[in-house]
Amino acid sequence: MSETPEERTKRFQAMSSYQRQDLLRQKMKAQGLVEGSGVKPLSSYGTDEVWDLIQITSCFPEMQAKWNERKNS
Repeated sequence: MSETPEERTKRFQAMSSYQRQDLLRQKMKAQGLVEGSGVKPLSSYGTDEVWDLIQITSCFPEMQAKWNERKNS
């Protein structure tokens, strides 16, 4: 049984920042990505992969703050 988006959000929010970062690094490694290597073209990701990454990063308030700073610059 897969979890609902609400359940996933609660699970990510219950994690510590370190745990979320570790999970993101594991997913990146599984995708063959290395930190600081940039991002491969979006078209090479599957829709589910993109959605998973969006869901994970949406739980990082520090990433949202950086994004907002870049948009407003």
